[in-house]
Amino acid sequence: MDKLSHEEKRAFMTGNEAVAWAAVAAGAEIMNGYPITPQNEIMHYWTRLAPKFNKKFLQTEDELSAGFTTIGGVLGGKKAFSATAGPGTTLFQEPLSMAEMMRIPMVLVVQQRGGPSTATVIYSQQEVNLVTFGGNGEGWRIVYSTSSHQELYDYTIKAFDAAWKYRFPAIILGDGYQAKMRESLLMYNPEERGILLVQPEVFVGKPGLPGRDRPADHLRNAFSVEEELFEAAMNIQQEYDKMAAEIVEADEQQIDDAKVVIIAHGVVSRAAVAAMNRLRAKGHKVGYFRPITLRPFPEKQLQAVAEKCSNFLLVESALGQLARLFKEALFNVPIKSFQTIYKPGVGITAEEIVEHIESHG
Repeated sequence: MDKLSHEEKRAFMTGNEAVAWAAVAAGAEIMNGYPITPQNEIMHYWTRLAPKFNKKFLQTEDELSAGFTTIGGVLGGKKAFSATAGPGTTLFQEPLSMAEMMRIPMVLVVQQRGGPSTATVIYSQQEVNLVTFGGNGEGWRIVYSTSSHQELYDYTIKAFDAAWKYRFPAIILGDGYQAKMRESLLMYNPEERGILLVQPEVFVGKPGLPGRDRPADHLRNAFSVEEELFEAAMNIQQEYDKMAAEIVEADEQQIDDAKVVIIAHGVVSRAAVAAMNRLRAKGHKVGYFRPITLRPFPEKQLQAVAEKCSNFLLVESALGQLARLFKEALFNVPIKSFQTIYKPGVGITAEEIVEHIESHG
């Protein structure tokens, strides 16, 4: 047995368990990983599922090895993935940069924890910098920021498909709260929903002599002269821009008549929506905007929001990591008001957002 049942199933589980099941549904064949909280249970659940679905698992000596063995699996024609958090995300930047340069479609799940360094093992939104532009290079990667267990399931499947379709590394960005808490979700076989999963291909070790029996594959991440790197980088950027237009995602609500718009991502967006609804019930015209893809960032969508309302309250469990992306997207766009709630490594409640808007206007 190597596929999920075709029957949709309502389940109640942790976010880490949802990721493991989604990886099976997406056709993942092997996980390479190293233990680190709060993603450990992804590995645990995967090892439980592996014998049932004819999958494989390799525990490596560290996250660097996990990243490079994942790349090796992909080059050998397998849908390989890994998961990490915190200091592990730091170590993953080298294999991620290599995957960007060589156009290798690896998938990484990041369940954010507090930083810097060891810090806490609980929760944060402090890994946005790392996952979007953490490696050397230009940040040619896909980053989906999830807010629920259903989204962990949906976007894990989507990340595998996008990575293999466009040949860029893809990251599912969750957090410690999503990883550990339990909530309901609908599990499904994507093929039964008409989602045609992109199949892996062998990148190295193909039969025949390159250049004679088949076209040569140019998988290169080292260049001798500046001009070579420039040409390669510009070609990759062109491909990335083309992809970005097809996959960028955002969620917005109650924008048309809004007097202030709450900006949030990931699990904090749940508090933002709850705050918006409570304030609306009190007569306050509040809207909400959430970037789902942090990389590529939904710049045009945000700019369209700013044309209707440019009074913003940006809320994140970090010291301005989302705000940097926000400000870049609205560079040269007039903004009337920009307020923030920054709480690095600490959860943010709907009550805090409501109180801030009522007291600051």
